[in-house]
Amino acid sequence: MNLEQFTAAIRGALIVSCQAGPDHPLRDSPTIARLARAAVLGGAPAVRCGGVGGLDDVRAVAGAVDVPVIGLTKRGTSGVFITPTVDDAVRVIEAGAAVVAADGTRRPRPDGAPLRRTADAVHAAGGLLMADVATLADGVAAAEAGADLIATTLSGYTDDSPHQDGPDLTLVAALAAELPSALIVAEGRYHEPGQVRAALDAGATAVVVGTAITDPVWITRRFAAATLS
Repeated sequence: MNLEQFTAAIRGALIVSCQAGPDHPLRDSPTIARLARAAVLGGAPAVRCGGVGGLDDVRAVAGAVDVPVIGLTKRGTSGVFITPTVDDAVRVIEAGAAVVAADGTRRPRPDGAPLRRTADAVHAAGGLLMADVATLADGVAAAEAGADLIATTLSGYTDDSPHQDGPDLTLVAALAAELPSALIVAEGRYHEPGQVRAALDAGATAVVVGTAITDPVWITRRFAAATLS
């Protein structure tokens, strides 16, 4: 799938992130694949997956759905750990992803390679690169490095980005204004349909929602909290 086709698929739409941590009851790849199938039935034109499940999740989801898969790996627990190396990115494409999500901040990467090298390797393998950034400066640098999509995923998770309960709509608007021809993906703490609409109105090409759709533990706790008030 080329960039034009992917853009047409996701523009103005909801992308669902299907991930589960190591101790989560849903932590196995066949279950993640079923979550992805449910998301597609609900209208998601693309699915993001990988995380702790890494390549096993990417392979399982790519084999279970007929929409583009945004794949990633997570190695380590701090710093640059979302698809942290060039080799990781290539393996994500080989596992069946159409798009690789990788840390797109300006922090040093474990293999010492600049983001441009990851972008070049992903493109050579026939895929697209989504750069997960935390700040406007990150986004501009990632676009200059050849990233096809800029996502706000890491806002709130770096020292130089604002820590807040809700999504960073300010960053979405700033990226859209600074990079008017770029594809901006809003991601991170989108828990309400109204927030999704607000991100699209702020200039996002698409919005990723994960926890609020695919984590029944989080959803149950939220409803249970209402019984205590």
